[in-house]
Amino acid sequence: MNSNASFFNHHSFILTGIPGMPDKNPWMSFPLGFLYALTLLGNGTILAVIKVDQSLHEPMYYFLSILALTDVSLSMSTLPSTLSIFWFNAPEIPFDACITQMFFIHGFGVVESGVLVSMAFDRFVAIRNPLHYASILTHSIIGKIGIAVLTRAVCVVFPVPFLIKRLPFCSSNVLSHPYCLHQDAMRLACASTRINSLYGLIIVIFTLGLDALIILFSYILILKTVLGIASKAERLKALNTCLSHICAVLLFYIPLIGVTIIHRFGKHLSPVVHMLMANIYLLLPPVLNPVVYSVKTKQIRRRIIHVFQRRKNRT
Repeated sequence: MNSNASFFNHHSFILTGIPGMPDKNPWMSFPLGFLYALTLLGNGTILAVIKVDQSLHEPMYYFLSILALTDVSLSMSTLPSTLSIFWFNAPEIPFDACITQMFFIHGFGVVESGVLVSMAFDRFVAIRNPLHYASILTHSIIGKIGIAVLTRAVCVVFPVPFLIKRLPFCSSNVLSHPYCLHQDAMRLACASTRINSLYGLIIVIFTLGLDALIILFSYILILKTVLGIASKAERLKALNTCLSHICAVLLFYIPLIGVTIIHRFGKHLSPVVHMLMANIYLLLPPVLNPVVYSVKTKQIRRRIIHVFQRRKNRT
């Protein structure tokens, strides 16, 4: 019996929609579908506006395009399994598909963190050296930054599927989320997971943690530069260009910190709390980032309004 269970668990996992309330899963299908649709619509609009409007072909908006592409990719990583369980009541996922999804979810999470660091550097250069902004952040430099961010993510996340694949699973194969996460699959193993835990901690500290410190240091330098500007109006104008990025950073890191704290210290909490926090971390930034940049960035807001007005006039 144990041998059969071990064989089965190595070939599939069972995903969980709403813990303890599987009959409520259909009620979540439409809200989740709506959120995914908003993610595609919002980020697609940002990408289209930046592509069409020549005045937005600047470093800041190129980085915003990369952020939008990352948000769409992160959402698409969770979409198949989420729709499978909530729309089609098919919670089983093959083991190889699970670790593949795990790679993309964690990979795009690291990419997003790296993109936010790049955007902080962009704001620092724009405020510290406005006259040399375009000459410093050329198309070539932006391309190299994008490749470096992607390469770093692939390198640090690449070992994760292999670390999971080496573990024996001989008891439950039920995951606590509607998608595969390293820490979630790891807890089902019936052998020591010390190496997995240590590697996961190293990734968090030297990628997400280090990125947060770099962003903080960038804004300390930005604030120091802004305070040296004589005109109050110019100081406010400079800070206003950073508001959208600050919101994006908070949308990414606050849920991440919440998920980390609950995972480490909230084992006594209801599984529903774990599920909600994980969904907020993965779904909230891709949905809200386009909204933040559309509202806070005057050029993008004007272009979107212009498109809607032109369509209205045609009708």
